[in-house]
Amino acid sequence: MSTPIASHAVNYPLADHPERISAASGRPLAEIDLAAAISGDLSSGDLQISGETLRAQAQIARNSGYAQLAQNLERAAELTAVPNEELLQMYGMLRPERSTYAELTALADRLENEFAAAVNAAFVREAAQVYQERKLLRRGA
Repeated sequence: MSTPIASHAVNYPLADHPERISAASGRPLAEIDLAAAISGDLSSGDLQISGETLRAQAQIARNSGYAQLAQNLERAAELTAVPNEELLQMYGMLRPERSTYAELTALADRLENEFAAAVNAAFVREAAQVYQERKLLRRGA
């Protein structure tokens, strides 16, 4: 596994420090190359960004004055803990008129408790409230 990124010491772009970056699988970026792809030695996790790398990018964005970008990257970092199939289901639940208020608040609780995704949980709770105010919740439930 790669050395953890000390976000205050990393310069942009992160790819200039491949020995300190790893994929979601834990494989160091330096080992993800064309030869590994051709040999079939890469897994899907090798091609996914890690939460650690996203948090490092968020810190760089914040230090550069891009607070909104940093927030987006932090939300993305939290979501790396959620399996892709479940993430797609969650996305569907957030579409207007697809979920009840109770379903959305349960989703927020799950994000917070099961995946330690507190920032995303707060976002879903806010969405549930806005959907309720704007009458965008699923009817008849």
